[in-house]
Amino acid sequence: MPDTTSLPSPEVRDALAAGRPVVALESTIIAHGLPRPRNLAVAEELEELVRSGGAVPATVAVLDGRPHVGLVKDQLERVAQDESVRKLGHRDLAPAIAAGASGATTVSATAFLAAQAGIRVFATGGLGGVHRGWTETQDESADLALLARTRITVVCAGVKSILDVPATLQRLETLGVSILGYGTERFPGFYLTSSGEPVDWTVRTPEEVAAVMRAQDALGGPESALIVANPVPEGEQLDPALHDRVLAEALTECRERGIGGQAVTPFLLDQLMRGTGGASLEANLAAVRGNVRLAARIAVARTAAR
Repeated sequence: MPDTTSLPSPEVRDALAAGRPVVALESTIIAHGLPRPRNLAVAEELEELVRSGGAVPATVAVLDGRPHVGLVKDQLERVAQDESVRKLGHRDLAPAIAAGASGATTVSATAFLAAQAGIRVFATGGLGGVHRGWTETQDESADLALLARTRITVVCAGVKSILDVPATLQRLETLGVSILGYGTERFPGFYLTSSGEPVDWTVRTPEEVAAVMRAQDALGGPESALIVANPVPEGEQLDPALHDRVLAEALTECRERGIGGQAVTPFLLDQLMRGTGGASLEANLAAVRGNVRLAARIAVARTAAR
């Protein structure tokens, strides 16, 4: 029978045992979201941002059938350099463990494994959500249902702008997942500072986020996530007009070529990167850096309050 026990790195294990702040990081952006060798440099940079914020980074991945929460240097290098590393959502964890496979974890898999290890704060870029044309395809990211039953605080720049943002927000409401706008009354648009959609609750400090986390715990009830929607700075966002034009062209091409299912998202993201001359990738990275910095501050604030 395969061993499904998560393996925290020594640093993460010691931090959790001592009650020190820890921030989970996904590994899909390393293995599948960035070109080599820049991916390893970014992975190391994000971990250093967590450390400089006073917390311990816990990059999550599955290696040879064992979930790892926190990677040491050679493991991080392997995720970045090994082209055979798969992409694992929550549903893929059991098959990957049984097969002894290695994979980088998406939002759903990272949130699940991090929460199992006792980590409460997780930083990522953008969440998955309800896809455009949902009424015909019923296509929705596994992130949403997993977050509805996982007690973790996710710092993100909203959901990917290629998705149906209003439908995604409605779905999160239905699932009972709380959303806080960090310093904003508008839900972020991933590459863009604002999607134009309102948020019901706005917070302005890490301490306010930590207070909401404590209130969640005191209330009990469903073990749902808390989403902290942190907009990319206006000066670092993708030009909105360029974003809208390239995305419209990509959606048209997607329909004309009959691209569907899981192929839609990578196709649209690739078209955005090509059509913007790489500017979408830089906006993505700016958002991730901001989210990682904020997540570290939230983890520190929560620990200080305890």
